[in-house]
Amino acid sequence: MDHIGRAFYKYMNNPEISQRYKGMIDTIMKDADVQAFFQKHEERLTREIVERSYSKLHEYVQEKEKIKLGKESQNPGYEPHLVLNAGYIDVVYTPTDETMAREKEKELRSRVHSMSMPKDVRTATLDRFVQSNERMPAILESLNFIDSFNGNPKVHHQALYFYGPFGVGKSYLLGAIAHELAMGGHLTTLMHYPTFTMEMKQAIQSNTVNEKIDAVKKAEILMLDDIGAEANSTWIRDEVLGVILQYRMQEDLPTFFSSNFTMQQLEEHLRMGNRGDDEPMKAKRLMERIRFLSREIPMTGKNRRFEQ
Repeated sequence: MDHIGRAFYKYMNNPEISQRYKGMIDTIMKDADVQAFFQKHEERLTREIVERSYSKLHEYVQEKEKIKLGKESQNPGYEPHLVLNAGYIDVVYTPTDETMAREKEKELRSRVHSMSMPKDVRTATLDRFVQSNERMPAILESLNFIDSFNGNPKVHHQALYFYGPFGVGKSYLLGAIAHELAMGGHLTTLMHYPTFTMEMKQAIQSNTVNEKIDAVKKAEILMLDDIGAEANSTWIRDEVLGVILQYRMQEDLPTFFSSNFTMQQLEEHLRMGNRGDDEPMKAKRLMERIRFLSREIPMTGKNRRFEQ
C-alpha cells in the first residue's frame, strides 16, 4: 500500500486543496484500522477507488471516534466496519456485543407472555435467584424439569406446584423457569391468577370469555401464580379454571402453579363457592387435574421480597 500512501500525500500537496480537506485526508491516512484495511485489500485497491471513497472513510473514522469517546453516534448500538463494494469503499454497521445481548434478551422475553406480573418476575433469571438450603430442593426440581422438557418436549412432563409463605420466591422462580424455557425456544404464559379471575368476570360484559379461555388453555406452557388468593367463585372454578385444566390435562400441556396453600388447603379453599354451597366433589375433581399436571414442591425460608 505504499504506492497509495505516496499518491495521497502528493495529492495533498496540491495548493488547490483546502487545508480542511487536507486535514480530513491526513486523519484518514493515519488511522490504524484504515491502514489495516488498505493492507488487506492491497491487490484490489487503486488510488481512484480510495479517492471516490473519501466521504465513507471520513464517516468511518468519525463514527469510531464518537464511540470511543462515548458520544452518540449516528447508529447507536452499532459499530462501523469498512467493506469493499463494487469499486468503492463503503461503511457497514453491525450490532455491538451489548446490542446483540440486549436483542437476544428481548427476543427471549417475547417468548414469555406475562399477564399482571411485577417487573422483577418478568425479568427473572435462575442465576439471580438467591440460593439457600431452604430453596435448593425447588431449584433442583426446576432444573430437572427444564432439562427434561428441553430434551423431549413431546412426552408427558409433570410440572411443579410451589407452595409456601409470602416472599420466599415462588413467583420469581416461575419467572426464572419461564426464562430458561424461552432459551430453549418454548413459549410460556405466566399470569397472576387472582387478577386473571377478575378480568374473566369483566369479559362477560365484552363477550370475550371463550376467546380468553382459549388463549390460556392452549398455551404451550402455562404458569398460574398465586392460585388460592382469588375470591372464590363457583363460575370461575367450574367454567373457567375447570375448563382450562381439563383441556391441558387431555392435551398433556405443562402447567405450573404457585400458592400460599398446600394442595390439601387449596382443595378446602375451592370447596366453598360464592353462593355459600359446600361442594367437596367439585373441588376434589379440580384437584385431581392439578395433581395430574403438577407435583407439590414446598418453599420455605425468610421473606426475601425486598431482596430480589
